Amino acid sequence: MASVSTLTTAKADTRPAAIWHLKATPETIHWGYFSPEIKPALTIKSGDLVQAEAITHHAGDAPELMFDEGVERIFREVDPASRAPGVHIMTGPIYIEGAEPGDMIEVRYLQMTPRNNYGSNLAANWGHLYEEFGKKERVTIYELDPSANTAHALYAYDFPGEYLVPGTITNCPSCDRHPALPGITIPARPHLGTAGVAPAVDAPVSTIPPGLHGGNIDNWRIGAGSTMFYKCQVRGGLFSIGDPHVSQGDGEISGTAIEASLDCLFQIILRKDFSFPSPLLETPENWIVHGFGEDLDQAMKNCSMDMLHLLHEQQGLSKEDAYSLMSVATDFGVTQVVDGTLGVHARIERRMFPAKGTVIDPD
Repeated sequence: MASVSTLTTAKADTRPAAIWHLKATPETIHWGYFSPEIKPALTIKSGDLVQAEAITHHAGDAPELMFDEGVERIFREVDPASRAPGVHIMTGPIYIEGAEPGDMIEVRYLQMTPRNNYGSNLAANWGHLYEEFGKKERVTIYELDPSANTAHALYAYDFPGEYLVPGTITNCPSCDRHPALPGITIPARPHLGTAGVAPAVDAPVSTIPPGLHGGNIDNWRIGAGSTMFYKCQVRGGLFSIGDPHVSQGDGEISGTAIEASLDCLFQIILRKDFSFPSPLLETPENWIVHGFGEDLDQAMKNCSMDMLHLLHEQQGLSKEDAYSLMSVATDFGVTQVVDGTLGVHARIERRMFPAKGTVIDPD
């Protein structure tokens, strides 16, 4: 197999010194916001492993299937008035010793295991086609087959009224259930919709829009086997995870994915040897750059400029060569259109580049 150029090769020893277990409880989660004022739920050293629970805020769509004692306690004990200004249940934050503003943290996502075998998709009032569906909201409950790594719909129901309160609990055992997606099998690809560091701001920042700190990127490729790079904005980084998904398509057009709680194993490595302006994803095959904006034109422009930065600053291409390569070999896609701030991602294959340290003969 040909060697692949990577950002993760030229580093010091990254063997973990410790593994930490971070359960999601009312004391270790923050619901709906990022903030540098949150007391760390965990303090680690660079290279440590973390086993953390990520809880979906949509577990109330089918509590008889998606609740357990730990999830029910969060929904019961966390004041609904404190679930703001966003909607996602975030586990953390994690303080990384030695991390300073401007440093990068490398998060190697190693495992993502469903907490139970059920998830929910809401066709929501913030969905892209809400008006076209007559302003009706609909919940579809899915069951996961872990042996086949697939999902299928169990049933659907129309949501009564408008879905406005994060963590709404619906009494669907007495609702009108409908068959959904008969015979359709969906590939499962567990991932985190929302993760990131604390922004350097005084007021709480909503978890709904993505940004340079990470946040609600909603890229289904942020799963086991991938590595994300986040730029620290405050001391310690203060990294949190949430918004777990079982599967999602690019665009997340109805407003949500298959929202389902996950247990996540990851390694956090402090990087002081390079910098990148926006959340950067490395998969076994690709580099993926993210751009955000108030509309898709601005998101596309920001994504393009950061891909240019990657190819010029990290791979040493001239800007002119990088621009040509972006046009002939980079795939741009719409990450999501439902989070207020829209997202575009650009994907380029790593195998096109020589491995770090390879000498290229210009002749």
